[in-house]
Amino acid sequence: MNQAEKKFRLYAVISVFVLLTILLGIMNAVNFTLASRDADRVTEMISEEGERFFEKPGMMIPEKQPMQPGGLGPMGPNSPELGASIRYFTVSFEENEGILTAYHIYAVSEEEALQWASSLQKEKTGWTRGTYRYRVYKKDGVKYVTVIDQGRELLPAYRTLIYSGCGIIAVTLLSWIFLKIVGKKLFAPIDEADRRQKQFIEKAEREFKLPLTVISADLEVMERESGPTDRTRSIRRQVRKMNALVRKLGSLSVYEEKNVEKSRFSLSGLVSEQTEKSRGRFEKAGIRFSSDIQEGIMLNGEEDSILQLISELFENALKYAREEAMLALKAENGRIQLTMKNRTELPEGPADQVFDRFTTLENAEDQAAGLGLAYVRDIVKAHNGRIHAEVKDHFFLLVIDL
Repeated sequence: MNQAEKKFRLYAVISVFVLLTILLGIMNAVNFTLASRDADRVTEMISEEGERFFEKPGMMIPEKQPMQPGGLGPMGPNSPELGASIRYFTVSFEENEGILTAYHIYAVSEEEALQWASSLQKEKTGWTRGTYRYRVYKKDGVKYVTVIDQGRELLPAYRTLIYSGCGIIAVTLLSWIFLKIVGKKLFAPIDEADRRQKQFIEKAEREFKLPLTVISADLEVMERESGPTDRTRSIRRQVRKMNALVRKLGSLSVYEEKNVEKSRFSLSGLVSEQTEKSRGRFEKAGIRFSSDIQEGIMLNGEEDSILQLISELFENALKYAREEAMLALKAENGRIQLTMKNRTELPEGPADQVFDRFTTLENAEDQAAGLGLAYVRDIVKAHNGRIHAEVKDHFFLLVIDL
């Protein structure tokens, strides 16, 4: 259950991070959009007054209204102090010759202002050098370029952006710590239920083993004394099925906590060998079987577990395939993909529920316990792989990425 707790914590923290990023991202986008709109209003006011307004303070400001007690003073482009506080320069161009017609800025020299405005002639409006807003316009047949300094106005917006980024990181880390503390208490009932389930499975495994061993021993005695019969053969088949079921129960109870001892081996060779061993069984069952196995594929994993995985895939196909089954093994983009396709009568759609313990689909046999593919899933997860099942184009498709 540790894996479930880790996934919950990870997904919860990712959700917090994404939601905060979206929320604060929208807020900052609106903040910078409004700053751009205010800057455009200032450059528009300058263009309306003929490239300058510094010498005519208050000229473009609407008529002053008496301030209400406790009210806010005028801000932004509506401030009467704008004419004395704005820093800008305007350059006019006649026959491509630039003339500085307004110059009220300390951060830029006159020569630099002329060169800068010349480089913006073909533009319309926008940001330049990060904190400067410009407008290119024509008046009386003359082209003008006005550049204003919005650094002071943008400073709160940039501070908000930085604080937002720091806040997202801080809240994400705090969420991770909080969920790590609370998670153990939150998952305690689930951990306890899981522990009891494993104890029950282990106990059931032990309880089944003894009577099955006795039955097998008595069966051998009967066959030695009277010879094999149809009844003894039938009993032996059922005992084998029960023994296989008990082994799967035992494997499921401990595999999640098993440390996989990995070694490098030929996956192509292992799959090819098991495929050849299983062809006769498919022919006997009346199932057309085909395979496409890419040579030279190596895997770093536990060979015995992968062997059991392949065997379970074949067993599943032999039980549930209708007339046709196919197996493919290939390596692409650094990932190994093992695919088993079985013709089926199941309805189209996702079928990942087959990996749940004790779960079977509509075409399952009565004696199916729903453990085989659950075991396959555990093996794949132990090898840091992914597994997916779906019904598509009348085929049950099981895809494993390792």
